[in-house]
Amino acid sequence: MTRELSVFADESGADGLDSKYYLLTLVFHEQDVSLADVLLPYERALAEKRLPDIPFHASPLMNGHDLYAGLEARTRASLLSSFSLLFHHLPIRYVTFVYRKREFPNVEVLQARMRRDLVNYLYDHLSYFQQFDLVKVYYDGGQHAVTQALHDALEYALSREAVVYRSSAAAEYRLSQAADYACAVELTALKYQTHEETATDRRFFGSWSSFRRNVLKTVRKKRL
Repeated sequence: MTRELSVFADESGADGLDSKYYLLTLVFHEQDVSLADVLLPYERALAEKRLPDIPFHASPLMNGHDLYAGLEARTRASLLSSFSLLFHHLPIRYVTFVYRKREFPNVEVLQARMRRDLVNYLYDHLSYFQQFDLVKVYYDGGQHAVTQALHDALEYALSREAVVYRSSAAAEYRLSQAADYACAVELTALKYQTHEETATDRRFFGSWSSFRRNVLKTVRKKRL
């Protein structure tokens, strides 16, 4: 039987050096593990609570933008809580790479660092990745630095034939949304640790101790 691994990528931070941090998150899902038993109860719970089934995107949700515009903060908080519970039950693993942009003189140097970190990570977990006959990478291609780093690292560390690139949109894939959620949680943790959390962060997550206990601890149980 052919074993397949799906990798969903998401990033936080502009493709440039104008924002303070750049985060890259990869979510791993083994294709032979069904998602139906997790996704169906989540969608049913949304319907029972009369919550809209909007593709999860952390920043617009917390700030009331895009598809979340016009929704009360209470409704958005319920959506965040519901997705947090979904993430807890998803049969996935993840990793997040964190970069402080002041350490990089330009985007090219940042891209090279991401490639190196990805290659090292793949080699550190090579026995895991070699279990699979096919690795499918889902990324929307929104950030050139991420696209190039993924291509370079995966093609270097794994056989070229083992990697299939497919475009991804959060509206289509719940696991793209899971990558967005994990990335947002890791960025929020960084902001709390550096005392840079915003009023919006505190409104949705509470204090650092509350966030660490109720959100971060649960999410990081899924780190690979």
